[in-house]
Amino acid sequence: MQAPRTARPTTASDSGGTRRDLLAAAVAAALVATAVLVGRYIEDHYGTLHVNWPPLYARWYPHMGPGTPAAVCVAVLVVAYGPVVAARLRWRLLLPAVWGASAAWTFSLALVDGWQQGVAGRLTTPYEYLTVIGRFGDVGATLRDFTRHILLHSPGHWPPHVAGHPPAATLTFVGLDRIGLGGGAWAGVWCVTVGCTAAVAVLVAVRALADERTARRAAPFLVLAPGAVWVGTSADGYFAAVAAWSLALLAVAATRGSRTAALGSGLLFGLTCYLSYGLTLIAVVGAAVLVVARTARPLPLFLVGAAVVPVAFTLAGFNWWEAYRLLTERYYEGAGGVRPYGYWVWANLACTVLIVGLATAAGLRRVPGRVLRARGEPAGRLATVVLGAALALLAADLSGMSKAETERIWLPFGVWLLAATALLPERWRRGWLTAQAVLALLVNHLLFTGW
Repeated sequence: MQAPRTARPTTASDSGGTRRDLLAAAVAAALVATAVLVGRYIEDHYGTLHVNWPPLYARWYPHMGPGTPAAVCVAVLVVAYGPVVAARLRWRLLLPAVWGASAAWTFSLALVDGWQQGVAGRLTTPYEYLTVIGRFGDVGATLRDFTRHILLHSPGHWPPHVAGHPPAATLTFVGLDRIGLGGGAWAGVWCVTVGCTAAVAVLVAVRALADERTARRAAPFLVLAPGAVWVGTSADGYFAAVAAWSLALLAVAATRGSRTAALGSGLLFGLTCYLSYGLTLIAVVGAAVLVVARTARPLPLFLVGAAVVPVAFTLAGFNWWEAYRLLTERYYEGAGGVRPYGYWVWANLACTVLIVGLATAAGLRRVPGRVLRARGEPAGRLATVVLGAALALLAADLSGMSKAETERIWLPFGVWLLAATALLPERWRRGWLTAQAVLALLVNHLLFTGW
């Protein structure tokens, strides 16, 4: 069955609201500009930020590449036809269409830097997971010995990303290598292909918690996410998808009573916690999902599923808590101990603007009002989940364990903030989509990002 044509919502059509949306976007843009200028001053005079183009881990490098025409084409097509297609296409066709369009957008942006630099070589640098594949010949022995190589002064210490994540992250690429998909090219394709399913997961969750019309309104913005610059190619895009599907299944379990979804949600949440320590904060978004659904029925099976991965790794000899303690020590041994908290605690938010875009900043402006005044309506239910994601992100920010590089680290939170774009007025949607696309194109063509 095709979705009916959507009428323009009266709650989002007032000119005063639009002016406030533009003001919110302007404030977000000013935050980014301030972070650039202040960061440039700090780095030039003190050298403590350890990034070449603050607040991003990037360097100034205006360029074009083989992905440029494709990226422009995808942007034009989504801006021109995205809202109409999202409103009219059958739901079962819309989900793979969003996945495909998101992958086209992400791959084309990555290919602006060329195949080798943009995709195949990203995960083969000395900082990355693929450099240690050979050390996992005996997986059990390596897991038992994993924590002994986290600290910088330990013999054979792990590269930064291996040490900075639980071993499920590295084991993903070990697994790909074992089935014949080794090397940077396959790793990059994996991260993009899986990472782009996060947009589909958000749509599934929003439909379950709010309604289908609200999900359809967010669809084009999830496709043209500026964060695609870092989904292609960083492992954090893959992490974002795993976390997003955990929450999507939780939403389905809470609204439809599916036991299988509850168990699957817990299983993916447990995996999420063993992909990245900081993603335990996804539990805050999960709590928001249950608040919106007004039920805790999925929790018993969720907890059973969530125990599977931790129990497996613990029995294999890996101690999550000990590893996190050692990681904290290593973090302050390295750049984390030098980077000033007073700058990054607000400059990280500027990085967030660059991964979610000005349209999301405008949508977030509407979230508190919807939570307070429309709690039982679709917009209010959506706003509550978005608020949960914002609170999780703020907790990560205040912890001080994410000073810089949050343009990739916070992708799992950013994809949920993007859903706030469903609150924007119908008449300005193409304008906001254009702003999203232009931001991503400018970042990818003016800078050479580190991930």
